[in-house]
Parts: sequence; structure tokens; C-alpha cells
Amino acid sequence: MNLYLATNNKGKIREINRLFEATPYTFLAPGELLSDTGVLEDGKNYHENAYKKAFCLYQKTGVDVVAEDSGLEVEELDGAPGVYSARFASMQDAAVGSHGSSDADNIVHLLHLLTGVPASGRGARFVSVLCLIEGGVERYFEGEVRGRIIDTPMGDSGFGYDPVFVPDGYTQTFAQLGQEVKNTISHRAMSVQKLKEYLNRKAT
Repeated sequence: MNLYLATNNKGKIREINRLFEATPYTFLAPGELLSDTGVLEDGKNYHENAYKKAFCLYQKTGVDVVAEDSGLEVEELDGAPGVYSARFASMQDAAVGSHGSSDADNIVHLLHLLTGVPASGRGARFVSVLCLIEGGVERYFEGEVRGRIIDTPMGDSGFGYDPVFVPDGYTQTFAQLGQEVKNTISHRAMSVQKLKEYLNRKAT
């Protein structure tokens, strides 16, 4: 069964499809149905943003849709970047904003803000919220993973802030651990598992 995933983030689509391997479900990119400028992600929290993306695509297709909003929250920064994780650098730097906020831009900006902060003050967590709209009714599935931010990016797997986030209980970043490990312990793995359990119950 195919479901639309309301994002054009190729890394997120690949990751969620890996998490749904060995199930009947495949997540499709909406392409032009959901343009990068089509949804203003101005919600106050992940639930609001996930719903806005899902509802926008649901209105256009009329079929069941899943959307995710996720972010990194750093204790020293009072929970920032949070819902602004994907555009963190462009919010602060006009030069960066002129061409968008890349993963590399965001990491550089985050590490700049944490300059001089000791390891004890670098606690952080990743949060993931999935919104499923089926028949016009929304349902939410949540996950989180705690860890810390390191000084220097390490690893070349994953995307976003993965190269600087070390999950609790590990000594390597998400980007070093690789997708196989990440997909068992990540915030997205947890929210997706809850979605899978719901869809499996519905199918039986």
C-alpha cells in the first residue's frame, strides 16, 4: 500500500521507508503537490507543523497522508533550535538566508552558539512527531531520544544534525553509527514504530 509522506526531504523519505521495510507500506514523495513554499511551518510546536503539512497534502489528494515534524532541542539554548531546526542558521544570518539553510550551515551556527560550553552543558534531545490523516481525522505518534552535542562533526551517514549528536549510551554520533543502528534507537524510529503498530492493528 502506498501512502504519501508530506515532505520533499529525500533523506527523511529514505529513512522512513527503511523503517517500514518488510511491511506492505511504501511512502511516496509528493513532488510538486507539496512545494517547498506551499506550507508555512509557523506552528508553535511539532504537532501543529506536522498537521499543517499533512492537511495541505490531504486537501490536494483526498487520500491518507502522513507528515512528520522533528527537531533538535539543546538544553543550553533553552530548547532551541526546536521547530526551527531546519532553518536555524538562515534565521540568524542574512547571508545564509539568501540561499537557504543547509545542514552544514545549521551545524556551524549551532556549534558557534555552544562555543565554550562544557560537555556537562551540552545535553540535547531529538523529537519526532508524525501526523496521520485518514478520512479527515488526524492521529499523532511521538518519539524522542536524548544525548549530547559534540564540538566537531563526525561521520558521514544520515542528515541534519546527525554528525554532532551522540545518543545516550553511545560514544559515536548518529552519523558514525550508521542507518542500521540509528533506525533502532532514533526519535524517528520510535514515532514510526508507534505508527506501524497502529497500521498493523488496523489491518488485522
